[in-house]
Amino acid sequence: MDHSSYSRGMTRRAFGVSFGPGMYLLATAVANGQALKKVPTATGIDALYVPFVVAAELKIFEKYGLETSFKPFDDGNVALDALLTGNSDIGATTELGGLARWDKGGKLYVTSYSSTSGQQIGLAGRDDIKKPEDLIGRTVAYPRATGGHLYFMRYMKKYNLPMDKIKVKLLQAPEMVAALERRDIDAFFLWEPWLDKAAQLVQGARVLARSGDDGVFILTSYDYYSQGLLDDHPRAAAATRALIEATDFCNSNAAEAAKLAGKAFRIPEADMKVYMSRMKYRVEMPKDVVLGNFRGAAELALGENIIKKMPDWNDFVRPQLMKEVAPDRAVGW
Repeated sequence: MDHSSYSRGMTRRAFGVSFGPGMYLLATAVANGQALKKVPTATGIDALYVPFVVAAELKIFEKYGLETSFKPFDDGNVALDALLTGNSDIGATTELGGLARWDKGGKLYVTSYSSTSGQQIGLAGRDDIKKPEDLIGRTVAYPRATGGHLYFMRYMKKYNLPMDKIKVKLLQAPEMVAALERRDIDAFFLWEPWLDKAAQLVQGARVLARSGDDGVFILTSYDYYSQGLLDDHPRAAAATRALIEATDFCNSNAAEAAKLAGKAFRIPEADMKVYMSRMKYRVEMPKDVVLGNFRGAAELALGENIIKKMPDWNDFVRPQLMKEVAPDRAVGW
């Protein structure tokens, strides 16, 4: 398949897809003079979002009578805001990003998760930090209400570190490496590719830990659907089927997926292969895992003043689509 017609940078433009022949649903729509229903998505620019690139570039949604596009933002939390403004129907990020927006009245809903990792998020910092206790008296950074924030809190608890003896700065992902180089901070809790960039670009810096080390934290990226998408059940069900297929493709055709995503996010293909190798891609919605993760994250969010109340889990978490489309992946409900 020729993908040379796609030209993009790390901007906030959407990437449209053209029609593809030979697909029953698409052929039916065209024969009837119907326009494909659109399902725009919003993404970050790292390995979590490879399935969205694959879905657009390979026109997988078109097999289900839909048209998709993806719009990249600096991180998944920022991208999630596009659901609230009506500019996107699907976004993906960790627990805190969704909880923070739900608590403020945002109409977005958890329908599944599509990737997990014990290596995508980690701790980067100065080489003289040899053990967790060496962070005492240092300055660390993370973006508020993100997976990096959640990892920091789990890390502090795991190693019984005193919160009052570690200074925290709240910075956005693109600011971290420069802040480390200027010695404004000594370490940061964040995701790839920023961890490797710190090790490559800052003298005397290295990746100090990965979130899965010692069982501290497993990153889970959830798929959030907009109110408009959920209200259109046939479109939502078709989008879920398409997303499952695109995510499965990342496992069965990892090399091609890495090539597509590397080009889309301007990350070298070889590096993207490494980042993807640290991910587990699979769309699932197991009740115990999802509710357990969200309840734990919500308790932390309350303590950090990210949210003011516990969500109504029966409203915020919506397993119905996965139960219909892929019941073997939605156990326990």
